[in-house]
Amino acid sequence: MATKVVERKPLSLAERTYLPQIVSGLRVTMKNMFKPPVTLEYPDERPDIPPGYRGVPTLVKDPNGREKCVSCQLCEFVCPPKAIRITPAEIPEDAETAHVEKAPEEFEINMLRCIYCGLCQEVCPEEAIFLQDIFSVTGTSREELVFKKDKLYALGGTLPDSHYKWEKKKSAERAGNPHH
Repeated sequence: MATKVVERKPLSLAERTYLPQIVSGLRVTMKNMFKPPVTLEYPDERPDIPPGYRGVPTLVKDPNGREKCVSCQLCEFVCPPKAIRITPAEIPEDAETAHVEKAPEEFEINMLRCIYCGLCQEVCPEEAIFLQDIFSVTGTSREELVFKKDKLYALGGTLPDSHYKWEKKKSAERAGNPHH
């Protein structure tokens, strides 16, 4: 195997003093000094949240303030990191929502485990869980970041409901046909 020797040309005075590289770097710095800043002064300035942003999962109520969750546990089963835990409870027969069968006794989302994938929202047949545009979740302990049912409803609030499932089921029951 033959070795080939490559001759290098000698460096000029400017190249030996690194002046062209220093001037090039200063030119980039000067160009950026006069541009408007791109840094947000958080928390005084907030970023614009794009539509479809997947933030904190929350529970929502219907326009009449009733729980939409019926403890079907699909969100718990589909959650990849197992961040959701639901304890279902029976609804008393004399309750206004007795036709629903179950409601969550406990509903927890461990925000330390949640990966904000949105599968819980997609799988929910009752549209009871939504990913809101909340992007900053903080706490001073692990327990604070396990959101219980009351906190999830406080964050979620009430969202418009296009199908009003409670009214339809109630009116069907009054008409004597409980299957509509």
